[in-house]
Amino acid sequence: MSSSLSFSIPIDQVKERTTPITLALVGAPNCGKTATFNVLTGSKAKVANYSGVTVDKRSAALLGHDNVSILDLPGTYSLKTASLDEEVTRKVLFGQMPGESIPDGIIFVADATNLRMSLRMLLELKHLGLPIIVALNLSDVAHSRGLVVEASVLSEELGVPFAKTVAIKRKGCDQLLTLADELIDYIGNNDKPIHFFGGDSDTHIMYQQADDILSRAVTSAQRLPKWHERLDQLTLHPVIGVVILLTILFVIFQAVYAWAAPLMDGIEWLVGSVGILLMQWLPDGILQSLIVDGIVAGVGSVIVFIPQITLLFLFLLILEDSGYLPRAAFLLDNLLAKVGLSGRSFIPLLSGFACAVPAVMSTRTIPSHKERLMAIAVLPMLTCSARLPIYALIIAAVIPSQTVLGVFNLQGITLFTLYVVGTCSAAFVSWLFKCFHNAKSESSAFPLLMELPTYRMPNVKHIAGELWDKVNAFLRRAGTVIFTLSVVLWALVTFPSAPANGTGPAIDYSFAGMLGHLIEPIFAPIGFTWQMCISLIPGLAAREVVVAALGTVYAVGSVGDEAVNQTLIPIIHAQWGLATAFSFLAFYVYAPMCLATLAVIRRETKSFKQTFAITAYLFVLAYLMAWVVYRITGSIFGF
Repeated sequence: MSSSLSFSIPIDQVKERTTPITLALVGAPNCGKTATFNVLTGSKAKVANYSGVTVDKRSAALLGHDNVSILDLPGTYSLKTASLDEEVTRKVLFGQMPGESIPDGIIFVADATNLRMSLRMLLELKHLGLPIIVALNLSDVAHSRGLVVEASVLSEELGVPFAKTVAIKRKGCDQLLTLADELIDYIGNNDKPIHFFGGDSDTHIMYQQADDILSRAVTSAQRLPKWHERLDQLTLHPVIGVVILLTILFVIFQAVYAWAAPLMDGIEWLVGSVGILLMQWLPDGILQSLIVDGIVAGVGSVIVFIPQITLLFLFLLILEDSGYLPRAAFLLDNLLAKVGLSGRSFIPLLSGFACAVPAVMSTRTIPSHKERLMAIAVLPMLTCSARLPIYALIIAAVIPSQTVLGVFNLQGITLFTLYVVGTCSAAFVSWLFKCFHNAKSESSAFPLLMELPTYRMPNVKHIAGELWDKVNAFLRRAGTVIFTLSVVLWALVTFPSAPANGTGPAIDYSFAGMLGHLIEPIFAPIGFTWQMCISLIPGLAAREVVVAALGTVYAVGSVGDEAVNQTLIPIIHAQWGLATAFSFLAFYVYAPMCLATLAVIRRETKSFKQTFAITAYLFVLAYLMAWVVYRITGSIFGF
């Protein structure tokens, strides 16, 4: 229930409000702010950028109020900020952000399971002089832990209304929505001047005040269950915790292969059947070749890997929603410090396994400029989901599907090894950067201070929504970028047609064939064929297009009625030697990112020179490692 204090105004004094109102949504990380934003707005966020910075600006209209905008500010524990994200929150609230007006009011999301940190932040916000309402989120978790919070006492002590909320439940924010209506009426009928807090508050006095308020508002101490404490003893142990983390990742990659296989087989059969059906329906000619060899072969070669990508996203979302990821960041803080990074880099680095674009953007939370640049420079070596189709294709073609020790899948072990190689390489390069600068990591000036959320059962609805958003984004990418590039590549491998007296395959006379043969000498030392060289070019736009490109190239160059998805893996198995296949994998472990990631790096670093340097060193490293792998593998298994 909400507290007794409110912004209620007599009905006869309420004016009709037509002027736009902006309410800033403020809270610490892991307090449920994003879930609260989704409830208040119906998950209809508009994403833009703040003027002069690259931090995302998320806003949406409050449900039932077209003239009221909810502005979701980056999470922060205090107005004394360090990172770029936190600085945006401070500047917006202080009216110092170019192009942004001062918010009319604040909706503060407090963590009911960790009120001490929340109250300290709330006391800082009160100095701004803006009207505030407080969402006491995670109230159900606090209750289950034996923590009894008197919202009415907090309201009386702090002079702001409180509403207990459970943002992940459909009706969990009803009282907050009522308070928001009262806040809007208050703003529309109150001309109280805004008094900004000009200086820094005394931290010790503020902390003591928060503790005094808690002593009167909390009637029962929080009791964590025994299993919670025992689990933390294991997951945060410097040795056992690392073993647990590696085991979790190993199981994930095993599952990505074992569990996805039936669904992948089904999609592969469906795509192949569609291709055969279209070949039977459509007359021979350009149109049939465009649809079957270009679109179906290109897009179909990629969407077959959707089950694996979906599983990878699912596991990452479960780890995040359960409260484990912050513990992994805390656990690896000391380990990352040895290579010039810190626990603050863990979440961006882990995000890199999903997609490098948001991972690079999330490095804004790193306060040290040197560490942030270092994290951006090594992020591309962490295998993003777009590389998964490449890995899966080559592994399926050259690694037998058999079990090891009667339990583990050999293909899954190979995939896990590729991820480990990329991760270890990123750590090694980061360490080299640290040694090259010959300076102590700046991260020591910004010690990792974070609150560990309680373990909680992952919310199925939240995970399902986030998972659909991610998979849907991949499908839209397949339907736009991959579709377009597949059509363009089909045209390049089809035209011009072979001359009447031509003796070679028709594709050799096409634009793509000529380009592939032109650059083949550059990549011949690492075992690449001209078909592989062709796939490198559209792969710059999106990594998954590499598979589509190979599918199109081999489909146009093949004969018969078989769809490309039925022939691509056998063709690679037959035409690529083991040395060539491993060289191709090694190249894409280190290869520069897609153009979208390069654009984000340019935007985040605001430096073309640094972007070019990162791209150049990655290309050189990719070529060098592919050459080493090709020579070693060839000397053992033959070329």
